[in-house]
Amino acid sequence: MTEDARFEDGTTRPLNLGAMDIEDLAVLSALAQDAVFPVSEMTWQPKHRRLALLINRMRWEDQTVATRPPERVQSLLVIENVLGVGSQGVDRSDRDTVLSLMSVTFEPGPDASGNVLLTLAGDGALRAEVEALEVSLRDVTRPYVAPSGKVPQHPQ
Repeated sequence: MTEDARFEDGTTRPLNLGAMDIEDLAVLSALAQDAVFPVSEMTWQPKHRRLALLINRMRWEDQTVATRPPERVQSLLVIENVLGVGSQGVDRSDRDTVLSLMSVTFEPGPDASGNVLLTLAGDGALRAEVEALEVSLRDVTRPYVAPSGKVPQHPQ
């Protein structure tokens, strides 16, 4: 009998996660919450049916054991099988705009299709129409101290 990985097991290694169902996507979303990225770091590749974002995510997996200042890490958030991309409340022409990711969710459609929704702070959103759910989150740099020195807070 094998033992499942624990949340604490990932604290010192880069993340490399995939989500192919709603439960997996919820875990990925929690780890990507409060990530920030400029509009210029979003890439829609219609030929490859891929939407990729280079995000600066908070290392939430490190917060329960860290005795150091909060850290961020650059990560690739990639949505595969994308048929189309839309946005609301996002000025894609202003390349200096910095967006803050609140959640990644899936709205199922017929068969395995549906929409991956990226909800942004400030009433913005990105929608990727997908043939099937396949999302990955992979750290691509070493962690660095969060410039603000603070952990994002969400009033309840």
